[in-house]
Amino acid sequence: MAAPPTPWSKNLAEPQVDNSAYVHSFSYLIGDVTVGTNVLVAPGTSIRADEGTPFYIGDRSNVQDGVVIHGLEQGRVQGDDGKQYSVWIGTDTCITHLALIHGPAYVGDNCFIGFRSTVFNAKVGNGCIVMMHALIQDVEIPPGKYVPSGAVITNQQQADRLPDVQPEDREFAAHVVHINEALVAGYNCAQNSACINPIRDEYRSQTGQFAPNHNNGSQTVTNMSLSTDIVNQISSLLRQGYTIGVEHANKRRFKTKSWLTASLSATNESAIIAELGNLLFEYQGEYVRLIGVDPQAKRRVLEMVIQRPDDNPGQPTPVRTTSNGSSRRISAPVAQTNGNSDWVSEVRSLVQSGYKIGVEHADKRRFKTKSWLTAPSISNGSVSQAISTIQGYLQEFAGEYVQIVGVDSQAKRRVSQTVIQRPEQPYSSGNGSTSNYQGSSFNGNTSLSSEAVQQVHSLLSQGYKIGTEHADKRHFRAKSWKSCAPIDSRSESQVISALEGCLQEHNGEYVRLIGIDSQARRRVLEMIIQRPGETTQPRTTSTNYNNGSGNGNVSNGFGSSSSLDADTVSQIRSLLSQGYKIGTEHADQRHFRAKSWKSCSPIDSRSEGQVISALEGCLQDHNGEYVRLIGIDAAAKRRVLETIIQRP
Repeated sequence: MAAPPTPWSKNLAEPQVDNSAYVHSFSYLIGDVTVGTNVLVAPGTSIRADEGTPFYIGDRSNVQDGVVIHGLEQGRVQGDDGKQYSVWIGTDTCITHLALIHGPAYVGDNCFIGFRSTVFNAKVGNGCIVMMHALIQDVEIPPGKYVPSGAVITNQQQADRLPDVQPEDREFAAHVVHINEALVAGYNCAQNSACINPIRDEYRSQTGQFAPNHNNGSQTVTNMSLSTDIVNQISSLLRQGYTIGVEHANKRRFKTKSWLTASLSATNESAIIAELGNLLFEYQGEYVRLIGVDPQAKRRVLEMVIQRPDDNPGQPTPVRTTSNGSSRRISAPVAQTNGNSDWVSEVRSLVQSGYKIGVEHADKRRFKTKSWLTAPSISNGSVSQAISTIQGYLQEFAGEYVQIVGVDSQAKRRVSQTVIQRPEQPYSSGNGSTSNYQGSSFNGNTSLSSEAVQQVHSLLSQGYKIGTEHADKRHFRAKSWKSCAPIDSRSESQVISALEGCLQEHNGEYVRLIGIDSQARRRVLEMIIQRPGETTQPRTTSTNYNNGSGNGNVSNGFGSSSSLDADTVSQIRSLLSQGYKIGTEHADQRHFRAKSWKSCSPIDSRSEGQVISALEGCLQDHNGEYVRLIGIDAAAKRRVLETIIQRP
């Protein structure tokens, strides 16, 4: 239906849906939304272009169950057609179950946005893969980057150092697109009696052959049960012209990666599935993996373990997709644990990937010198045994640091290191968690801005250390900062308390927040949280000064306000959306006549809110002078814009 009449939507625009697309009757599609060809809009989705508008969903993309797409009144992105949109989603892109895309937002072509992930006020470049439960806010993700599950990407430094997407990840995303294309065809066929009746008749006429079991969602061959994911994987491979192979290995051969080839003579889908079921039964108690082969390039395109020794061949075993795009079987439910679900998932992933698991511990003194002690090795018999052993170590080494280590015994190298216990968080016999820092939110009163508190929370959650620096006006101009007292705590409340102490101690000076990656020994964030003239009392993000262009507050689209005029905010938004950097320069009247400008502090952020805050700081620091906004093309090393935003 058309968007209801509101202060934002007065033209009552209606969705434009291509005839080949499928929009489920249990979804909500409201306002100026363009839906391309062969798009799937699944049940339970909410796509409302009422406040922020318009939206665009490109050809062959799919919006899966429970997805919410909405946008703020302020803030637009430039679509590939050159027009302005609140939300743009490109072609062949998957927005998976329960994801949130909140405008202003741009998601490019061939992207994958994982379950329950959020994209807000951000641009995700072409070919990116965002895994589960990730947050992407106020940044631009370069094309072809991989965002791991649980990542919190809220500053551009984090976005720039993301790893590249690997070929297996692209195959996984392409597979999901193919599956949803098949769903579109299936939904459309189900509504057409001429299409669905022959299929029903063929199914009813088949006896003793492979047929879908509508009662349990599995597909059965003889006395074996294959999950629908395995069957769909076979269908996808055959549809792309690949051939199917099977390999098996006992536990000894699996450890040495010495697989044996099984005989698979069938060529059509139903016969392959039937023969595969027999092979699983024949090699019961061994590892069995499915192979996809590209006969033209003579290379493997898929290796997928579909049976493990502890699987019950008479029961359907669900398959899950791991972070590298491969599918693996899920073992029987693990007994309830007292640890954090994050490390439990890590253990499960390592065991199922064939890696060995080690445990190391260290007291505070050893932790500072990275002198870890190794606990007795863990048997890789099963996930539940590994978790039980680790729980015992957590109790044994209560009051110490404990980390789990994933080891590739073939390559003789570590593949992961995860700290699962710290001294300030001893192991609890209840259902307490063992997260990497204390406190996930700060509920007390603080003189820090909400943006600074959020930044502290984000840095601690990613394992970074917090530091502070201060400078008076003279040292600030010379970029000569001095450090405040070091902050050793990982507790959010203690860190905020230390920051407030630095602000009070150096009232009337510049104070900036530092995020430090102690492993790489480099800074990941520098953010000014106090300027001369500000007090340590709770404050808002709006300021008042005369910028020569009107002094009314303008909404910047992020829930805060700015004293920059609307034209300047629009110019900033346009520059950032095109990938340009922002700079500022100032000059008094004498230097202005001589065209001798001086630079303000550099602005490294790509976040619109942080850029506006930095501009306001420059205007305050150089009140009574000329200030101009600079747009910089970093790749071409040239200026694309110079505009004066303040005059004496």
